[in-house]
Amino acid sequence: MTRYQKVLVTGADGFIGSHLTEELIRQGYEVRAFTMYNSNNSWGWLDECAEEVRGKFEVFAGDIRDPYGVKEAMKGCDAVLHLAALIAIPYSYHSPETYVDTNIKGTLNVLQAARELNVSKLVHTSTSEVYGTAQFVPITEEHPLQGQSPYSATKIGADQLALSFYRSFQLPVGIIRPFNTYGPRQSARAVIPTIITQIASGNTQIKLGKTSPTRDFNYVNDTVRGFIAMLESDNSIGQEINIGSNYEISIGDTAKLIGDIMNVAIEIISDETRNRPEKSEVERLWADNAKADRLLNWKPQFAGLSGFRQGLEQTINWFTAADHLSKYKADQYNK
Repeated sequence: MTRYQKVLVTGADGFIGSHLTEELIRQGYEVRAFTMYNSNNSWGWLDECAEEVRGKFEVFAGDIRDPYGVKEAMKGCDAVLHLAALIAIPYSYHSPETYVDTNIKGTLNVLQAARELNVSKLVHTSTSEVYGTAQFVPITEEHPLQGQSPYSATKIGADQLALSFYRSFQLPVGIIRPFNTYGPRQSARAVIPTIITQIASGNTQIKLGKTSPTRDFNYVNDTVRGFIAMLESDNSIGQEINIGSNYEISIGDTAKLIGDIMNVAIEIISDETRNRPEKSEVERLWADNAKADRLLNWKPQFAGLSGFRQGLEQTINWFTAADHLSKYKADQYNK
């Protein structure tokens, strides 16, 4: 028996959203998948969803920036998982207004519709980027927020809007803050797919930006489990909760580990076009996940170095399948 009868997932056509949609259906939820409208009638990654869930979800094609469409999509749903966002950091440098429209105004549309329709639960998606470079580690939810890119600034704004609706209108909203999620279907703008696709395409000289920054990587299955735990627990209402592995590794060591798993000796080549401006680069991310354990009974299943290696192996297996690799332009930097 599911906690809620019908769930709206915004951003369901994306990397995490498509995995989340599939798992909700497996667990018996009725799902309406909000996808970005396009003239090709493409549902993004949901076009390639697992066979056992195909045809078992409803699709609403719209635009998160349109309040009328958002409200229409939400009608009849008693819970919302809001993932729709622009997330590429380099793109936010030259097109910040579209990030304000999508991430802040889009979130406002979701919050307002949820309030007007008396939705029973709303989970809003944040990001570890709101913390900026760690001032202390591991990073707890009390860490100061730092907008080091237009992207992270808009996510901070969206998070604060969500909390304001909880405090002002008692909207039952919780904020999930995933650290760096990776896995099958991830965009090549992210570092792990960038490394894998370059190696899988026959390159041994791997182009990367800075290799010294550290990240707390989370396999997508763990992140999805975090979303569902947020959805099903009343303890998440009014809370900001990190979903992270509590394991820190540098970009350079990540590349070496991927090369080792793929049995390829790689050389890392510094590509200046991939570097962020100096003060915008987030140098260190390492999650404290004690609050998720305490409030949600959530712990990462892909934990530590061994868990990271296991998740990478599954990710590599997916990306190196010919029909998947062909979808990625390994020779181009995807901003």
